[in-house]
Amino acid sequence: MRTAVVSRHTAETQITVSINLDGSGVGRFDTGVPFLEHMLDQISRHGLIDLEIAARGDTHIDDHHTVEDIGITLGQALKQALGDKIGINRYGHSYVPLDEALSRVVLDLSGRPGLSYHVAFTRAQIGQFDVDLFSEFFHGLVNHSMMTLHIDNLRGDNAHHQAETIFKAFGRALRMAVAHDERMVGVMPSTKGTLTA
Repeated sequence: MRTAVVSRHTAETQITVSINLDGSGVGRFDTGVPFLEHMLDQISRHGLIDLEIAARGDTHIDDHHTVEDIGITLGQALKQALGDKIGINRYGHSYVPLDEALSRVVLDLSGRPGLSYHVAFTRAQIGQFDVDLFSEFFHGLVNHSMMTLHIDNLRGDNAHHQAETIFKAFGRALRMAVAHDERMVGVMPSTKGTLTA
């Protein structure tokens, strides 16, 4: 099993992430940010990743530090659980619709962080959640998992639907990328011979 448990403690947040890349899609979340938990559950369920995240942060100020630091800690856990990446597909992609909304996510577990994020939400908040924080979450995740990630919301009128298609597509793309290819047993999927830098 490819698993990891990572904790991050700062003056602003205390976060622990437990991940199992070979799980069945079980998610448990206690973060103080309910809408983010709903989105994290999409990653877990559609990625078939067991994911447990507990967080305490300065949400009395706003959700920024908590959301960003969850992204950072999840990225660290993902990197640790992937190990040397030998035998994985490396690349993943997915298109996911939800009613009128459609998003595309493409990723490469390249060892090089990079985020291309093109999402024009139709409103600034979903309930009490500031949609600008999704970009902060993915920046933190990308920079600490060392992946290249392209996120494009192609269309959508409902901001909740836009967000949900993004996170579902990310889960599906990640599931594809971390999967082992039986033809790649013992093979590093890189002509450089490494995916760590």
